[in-house]
Amino acid sequence: METQRWTVTIDIDEQAGRTHATARLQTRDTDRLVGVGEARLNPADRDVPEIGAELAAGRALSALAHQLNDVAWRDVEDAVRKLRAESGPTAG
Repeated sequence: METQRWTVTIDIDEQAGRTHATARLQTRDTDRLVGVGEARLNPADRDVPEIGAELAAGRALSALAHQLNDVAWRDVEDAVRKLRAESGPTAG
């Protein structure tokens, strides 16, 4: 079996107490999956940029994971539908 390498790139931008992260999945076949996450500094809290980056990146990765699961389930449904069509109608 061939080993596949998938790469996730996370771009993080912080401006005015808001942190925005974009996670992009690159596979051999696609680069269309993108997850976005945001974090906002509570005005009562001390500004710790690393925390905002971690929260935004985690949310972006979570969104990306949900999209990847949705794609996988659609692929499973398509494969089952194709298998049923190839095997013909069943007696019922």
